[in-house]
Amino acid sequence: MTSYIYGYARVSTRQQELNQQLDLLKYCHEILTEKMSGWKAERPGLNRLKDKLRPGDMVVIESFSRLGRSTKDLIELVAYFKERQIKLLSIKENFNTSTPQGKLMMTVFQAFSQFERDLIVQRTKEGLNSARARGRKGGRPKVNERELKKALKLYKSEQYSVSEIVEMTGISRATIYRN
Repeated sequence: MTSYIYGYARVSTRQQELNQQLDLLKYCHEILTEKMSGWKAERPGLNRLKDKLRPGDMVVIESFSRLGRSTKDLIELVAYFKERQIKLLSIKENFNTSTPQGKLMMTVFQAFSQFERDLIVQRTKEGLNSARARGRKGGRPKVNERELKKALKLYKSEQYSVSEIVEMTGISRATIYRN
């Protein structure tokens, strides 16, 4: 049984209207809206929605294009909802995770998500192996110990700004603060 039904509507610019989406979501208990590009990583309306959701709730959207910024983002959001036992209904795509067909599609989404993560790990390993084969090593560059000691001595003297010390020694600001 669904506890609470939330609608989520988004348009890309302030000039666009939400009316068409709102008409489709009128049966929801509460509708959260947003007027901003889906490409923005931080979407306050979506974050508010996530904060409100409880297991058994349902999120209704007009279409997937209103929810995810990309296929990857959409897959991650679908997985996020599944992990928290939130049902998802997309009206345009006729996708409902509370049905057997929707559950199957959810499994397919998760498989693609895992496949993408595995490919990233594989490409990273291949890139590191390729770099090593050409004599390159990863990690932070080695710090000149003599210059580091000099930088720390200057820093402790409190006679120079960190910018001046960086310029004199070539030791980065982060390294000075870290040591």
